[in-house]
Amino acid sequence: MGNYLSSNHFPVDGKTIVITGGSSGMGLSVGQQLAGKGANVVIVARDQGKLLHAIEEIRQAAKDPQTQRFLQLPADLTVPTEPVRVIEEIVSWNSGNPPDTVWCCAGASIPGLFIETPLSDFQAQMNSNYFSSLYMAHTIMRTWIQTAQKNQASSSGEKPSSPIAPHHLIFTASFLAFYSFTGYSPYSPTKAALRSLCDTLSQEANLYAAAYPNEPAIRLHTIFPATIFTASYELENTIKADVTKKLEETDDGQTPEVVAAESIKGLESGLELVSTNLITSLVQRTWLMGLVMVFVRGDMDIKVRKWGREHGAVGRKTDDKKA
Repeated sequence: MGNYLSSNHFPVDGKTIVITGGSSGMGLSVGQQLAGKGANVVIVARDQGKLLHAIEEIRQAAKDPQTQRFLQLPADLTVPTEPVRVIEEIVSWNSGNPPDTVWCCAGASIPGLFIETPLSDFQAQMNSNYFSSLYMAHTIMRTWIQTAQKNQASSSGEKPSSPIAPHHLIFTASFLAFYSFTGYSPYSPTKAALRSLCDTLSQEANLYAAAYPNEPAIRLHTIFPATIFTASYELENTIKADVTKKLEETDDGQTPEVVAAESIKGLESGLELVSTNLITSLVQRTWLMGLVMVFVRGDMDIKVRKWGREHGAVGRKTDDKKA
């Protein structure tokens, strides 16, 4: 399992893994499943009460609760200095060593029609979904590279006798990073930005791997779930425009447990971009599905125009008389 040349490209037994947004939803399920595979798990989120409850659930799911270690840290990762504090605390807790993997699951969706959405909501979602991950990525990559520099300066320069397991930095984007539609203008660009950040850092990581060949390489990944059935999703549906719900009628969705399992399976297979359902996988990988999506887009355009004729320039049926 520890050999990176094995069939498992994401071995976690004995590794220390940080999960942002780990107190609920997908993040919590990821923590439970990785603990079940032997990982030491650190979860980070804003709500201390939820963190305390979640860390116990993760501990209960552990492969060996007596030997594995668990930590919860409250933090608002939209504040640029907070990831620095968090990683420093984790390094201290982890006997002076940086974590092996950071998985960014924190984020939120506040859907709405573009002209009806306050500008503050656009800023809030960019902070929550993009900048919180960017700040954490910036902090952990600097920490990993600084550690590599120190190790190289103090080593004899001899090549390690066995392959070194890489570090992993994982972003959580969305199907909407590939294909967006009416009602998600505040949200989709934040997830597309994460996809672009991963693409850029994945190439940049080659620079560091070449400069420090005897240190762990940094592997970048992005997960692309579609609808996840969580409490946050239920809350999202209370504010979502009806026209958006109409366009989502054929979306079956997945539970957090399924999304976590499919994500981990993709990482273990060595994928950089990981889809958690068939439709996202097809959109991501095949030109044929891209052609099909042209027709899907056309069908959605027809539905949106029909909505406008019947209900006016609003997203909710209850606003018909105001149109």
